[in-house]
This record gives sequence, C-alpha cells and structure tokens, in this order.
Amino acid sequence: MTHADRPELPDFAALFAACPNPYLVLAPDFTIVAVNDSYCRATMTRREDILGRGLFDVFPDNPDDLDSMGTSNLHNSLVRVIEHKRPDAMAVQKYDIRKPAAEGGAFEVRYWSPLNVPVPGPDGELRWIIHYVEDVTELMLKRYADSEREEFAREQQKLIDQLRRANRELADRIAAGG
Repeated sequence: MTHADRPELPDFAALFAACPNPYLVLAPDFTIVAVNDSYCRATMTRREDILGRGLFDVFPDNPDDLDSMGTSNLHNSLVRVIEHKRPDAMAVQKYDIRKPAAEGGAFEVRYWSPLNVPVPGPDGELRWIIHYVEDVTELMLKRYADSEREEFAREQQKLIDQLRRANRELADRIAAGG
C-alpha cells in the first residue's frame, strides 16, 4: 500500500468536539484540559470559562444541599482511576449544576450516570482522564414521581382499609344491638 492509497487519519479534535455525548478531559490533577460542546450544553458552561480550571472549582457541590455527595463521590472515582489505571463506572449521582449568572446563578437539580476512563501516555503512565456523563435527570425525576405516587396510593389504601374495618365493626355493633 502506498502513501497515496492510505486513508487520511480523522481529525480527532474535530471528532471530539462534535461528539453528541458529553465528554471532559482532565489532567491527573483534575484540571480541565478539554471539553466538548455537548458537555458545555449539558452543564450550562462555556468552554473558555472552564478550560484550565480545577474540576471541583468549576463544579462544586450545591451549598444549599447539605446531603450533597457529588464532589466527594466523583473525587473518589477519579482517585480510583489514578490508582488502578482502569475505568470506573459510577452509580447514578445527584450532582446539581449552577445556572449561568444571566439565569440567576442558582443550582439546578441534575442526575448523572458518569464513567471515568484513564488514558495512558506512551510510557504507560496516566496522561489524561476522560470523564463521560449521561444526563439522566428526567428518568430519575420520573422515578421519584412514580415512587411518590405509589407511596400516596399505599397511604390512601391504608386509610380505605381502616375505614372499611371501622364500618364493619360499626355494622357488627349495630347488628348486635348496641
């Protein structure tokens, strides 16, 4: 095969930027070194505002959610990637995202299904970490709503059962003459 017969290698930077899935590339110190458009859209951020910054400076926990474990869980996953040099799939995480200042800057409830993947350099040492997320907020909110409806239905059924028992007891007392 001659040089002219070989297919041209794709422009991987262009592929990464255009990928429909949200990706972020981190240095081993958790500095954001690359982000694609999809990730920016999903997190309501702008590339120029986050590149070169620490991941947890850009995406802190929601200070109004005292039970928030998003940064802690993500940090632990990234440390596992560094230590074991293998992918780490995380359970679905509640990790709220700050809205842009133009939209009030408040945090918006979000749920993510994250995967962190090591990228070794030519020497085998960890060079980058690819952080992929899938926004599963709608699915989780639907599950919670369904769960709340089911709990409401169970409570209503308990009340109905109590009323039926009370009605039977009352009917039995009336039938017994008193």
